[in-house]
Amino acid sequence: MLLNVGFDNAVMIERIVAIIGINSMPVKRMIEDSKKNGMLIDATHGKKIRSVVVVDSNHCVISAIQPETLMARCGLSNEKPAEKKVKEPEKK
Repeated sequence: MLLNVGFDNAVMIERIVAIIGINSMPVKRMIEDSKKNGMLIDATHGKKIRSVVVVDSNHCVISAIQPETLMARCGLSNEKPAEKKVKEPEKK
């Protein structure tokens, strides 16, 4: 099964090790190290980086999609989908 990481790019769900937000310096360093080693796959299409998907081959896939959204697409999210509220008709 494939995970859409944005702009018609996909990663095999079975190969994903981690989905990480980029809000810390160690993650930003990991991106730079991957770029230096030729192990970085850019799936942002020029947009702002919002998450990093690490796969079992030590490649890092950077994405413009929030990590929560990617986890929900994988079915890994603990959050329940928001229930739609049905508006009841007013009683007169």
